[in-house]
Amino acid sequence: MLKIDHLNRRDFLRRGAAGLAVLGAAPLMLSAESGLAAEGWTSSGRKLNVACIGLGSQMNGLIQELVLLDQNIVALCDVDSARIEAAHKTHGAPLAPANAYKDYRELLKREKKVDAVVIATPDHWHAAVASRAIRCDKHVYCEKPLAHTVGEARYLRELARKSKVVTQTGNQGSASANFRRSMELVQAGMLGTVRDVYIWEPAHGWPNGVDRPAGADSVPEGLDWDFWLGPAPARPYKAAVYHPAQWRGWFDFGGGSISDFCCHNFSLPVRALELEYPNRIEVSGVALHKESFPKSCNVRFSFPARPGHAAVTIHFSSGGELPPEEATAGMPQTWGRVPDGGCLLVGDKGALSVGRWNNQCFLKLSDEPEFRSGLNHPVATRVAQTLPRAPHDRHMLEFIEACQGNGKTFSPFEVGGHVTEIGAAGLVALRLGRNIDWDGAGMKAIGVPEANRLVRPQHRKGWGV
Repeated sequence: MLKIDHLNRRDFLRRGAAGLAVLGAAPLMLSAESGLAAEGWTSSGRKLNVACIGLGSQMNGLIQELVLLDQNIVALCDVDSARIEAAHKTHGAPLAPANAYKDYRELLKREKKVDAVVIATPDHWHAAVASRAIRCDKHVYCEKPLAHTVGEARYLRELARKSKVVTQTGNQGSASANFRRSMELVQAGMLGTVRDVYIWEPAHGWPNGVDRPAGADSVPEGLDWDFWLGPAPARPYKAAVYHPAQWRGWFDFGGGSISDFCCHNFSLPVRALELEYPNRIEVSGVALHKESFPKSCNVRFSFPARPGHAAVTIHFSSGGELPPEEATAGMPQTWGRVPDGGCLLVGDKGALSVGRWNNQCFLKLSDEPEFRSGLNHPVATRVAQTLPRAPHDRHMLEFIEACQGNGKTFSPFEVGGHVTEIGAAGLVALRLGRNIDWDGAGMKAIGVPEANRLVRPQHRKGWGV
């Protein structure tokens, strides 16, 4: 049994580059010194002029990546001036030339030299900002989930398909060689017929299973609270309840674990198994019917059989429940325990563990006791490479090079939007607190007209997409 805590370099490489992440750690990020620069990488083509919109913790990582990739950051935008000040303090000289804005619309109107926009706002703003940028002919990188609702995700998919700009959804694991190798193995039939996918998430720290508190607090100086709310329903400001960093727990702004991770851990199974839309979604949980994501829940997405494709069920759980022991056979033998979160595809010939970010590739055939790296499994090595690899396994670099005319992105909005739609459909059932028969193409819960307000919510006047 491989003990992750005492993983040596040889075992790390043998088990695959995501070995340390299998028990729940975030994907490893290389610095320029240890990765790209050491491999002789230099920026190709004209540097992009990039605008960064939404300056929370996620954007800090994206700015660091843009700086390491030697791009020009020419504009910053956030409705909270403290966030702009913090970004300058954190990143220093590379941001000194950047113009600051509160209103992304003003930025897009005035900054004619901007080539690309990077978006990391709260979820309820993604569709409005991304669609405006696309209509202004800017390339767009938008953090996950691509949109807040089913209707918004469909709108962005169709808008991006008709445009000539480059788009990329911020599900970084899809840039890994493990992700693309996993797709190749599944589609080559290594697992046989896959009928069950298990996706499980640990408990998260956002508000959950509660309604919003009463009363109001003073809005901090420099924060435009009405603009922060934007298309979402109006509500009073409450300190440390929504902003910063707590908004994802509230359905008006985010969607808990499903919104946070559907673009990560749904992506590989949806793409590898060529899943279209679920036709039934079943839900259960603790503290449903609240304004925030449940304390714990189970969501079962049933995808019908199609010619050449078996029926598939995605079993999603959040809050600490693990998949059944028969599904996770081999995990304790390999890693000492079942990981706190993950994504597992189970077929009649074997199982594939791809992790929460889908950036792993661990294969166990039916007659094997443990999982092994799919990159060098003796049977898997017979499967030919059919998918392109991201430059240096970097998601942002793939986006930049595509904007420069070199290659394509692997997770454009047409793809990321489809995965987002599936997760958002699950949120519709959760918020209703009932099972639904789902018409994916028509974006509606059959016979449940009250679901329409969740599929296409009424945005506040003047703030819609």
